[in-house]
Amino acid sequence: MADTAGQADIRGIDINRLAKGFAEEMSVLKKFVTVAKTKNREIRWYSKTAGFLTGPATTGITASQIPNVAERSLPFVTGPQWTRNTSYVRKYMVESETISEEDIRDSDIDILATNVRDLVRAVANQVDIRIYNVISESLSPSNINTAAAVGTGWDDTTNGDPVKDILIAKKNIRTFSYNPEGGVLYIHPTEEQMLLTWLITTKGSSIPQYSSQKVKDGTVMEILGLNVVVSANATTDYALVFVRNQAATWKSFMPMSAVVMKDPGIGRKVRVWEEGECLLTDPKAVHLITDTTT
Repeated sequence: MADTAGQADIRGIDINRLAKGFAEEMSVLKKFVTVAKTKNREIRWYSKTAGFLTGPATTGITASQIPNVAERSLPFVTGPQWTRNTSYVRKYMVESETISEEDIRDSDIDILATNVRDLVRAVANQVDIRIYNVISESLSPSNINTAAAVGTGWDDTTNGDPVKDILIAKKNIRTFSYNPEGGVLYIHPTEEQMLLTWLITTKGSSIPQYSSQKVKDGTVMEILGLNVVVSANATTDYALVFVRNQAATWKSFMPMSAVVMKDPGIGRKVRVWEEGECLLTDPKAVHLITDTTT
């Protein structure tokens, strides 16, 4: 007897493909970091000193001796400094309630797709939050660049200046020889509202054609060479700027996966999981703007 649509599409391989498809749509920050595989749950990695080599690697030699070296003099001795780090893979996993065999026989495929979608969103959302926390150092910066917003924040129509804050972020990132062009500005919907209000309402006349060229469907697509990504996972009162595909790496131990677990005569459950960890490999390729709201 041929399977009904519900029975055919609840098989593991189809569910797994469906889950991966939803994962590609739901992932936000993962699209802007380097994604690489790891074979081990314990990850040993190294971060290098950012910027150009200037500091001496030997005692008694100063950076001023690099230019205009005297004839027959020994060269300036220097080299990069590496810091060894160890991180551990995290596992994110959820599963559905039992879907009865009776429901499977006569259910519409959209019911199954919705179930898988919501499970994938739950996992992808937690992965997204983890990447944000790593890149922003959980909003307690010690290695990344940071500065408070001008005035009392982006909703300060008199002294606030989001454009200046973004330019400062780009300048600080560029100071360490990273190119911020094409980078990411990751903000909460509250910051998006304040940014658009400041640009269009407060300063609209001084930014020709901004509202028609840069704003589509109420979302800022690009500003000052940065891709603006708006997410409720971002924390209001902060704006995060980072170099895409360089600031951090997502080490994938197990990609987004899904299986169907059968309980004969009773029903089936759908389980979704992903394992990996985010590494802040280049902290100076990141700038956190704080105090964006009054």
